[in-house]
Amino acid sequence: MMDWTREEDLKTVESVTVSGVLIKKGDRVRLQPQRPADIMDVALKGKIAIVEAIECDYEDRIQLAVVMEDDPGWDLGMMHQPGHRFFFSPDEVEPVARSRGKSNES
Repeated sequence: MMDWTREEDLKTVESVTVSGVLIKKGDRVRLQPQRPADIMDVALKGKIAIVEAIECDYEDRIQLAVVMEDDPGWDLGMMHQPGHRFFFSPDEVEPVARSRGKSNES
């Protein structure tokens, strides 16, 4: 049987520039969906998320995989579990300033 979840085929990207700021894994972003496709886009608008990965999909579009900062199932998102990991394009996020003296490494 063919496995259609070929995650290993996705290209990972180290960083992407959003509004002049370099975004990488572990950085915090505010979600600003531009094309609300479903109720989750509405519910997540304005929320803070942590970039779990930056991937290039099969159509060469950059997608940021994020987990919600306040999700009690945050660890499930880090394990790529459905319902705890969401995808947004770079134009749908805005960088959140780093706190002084704190690292954004996860």
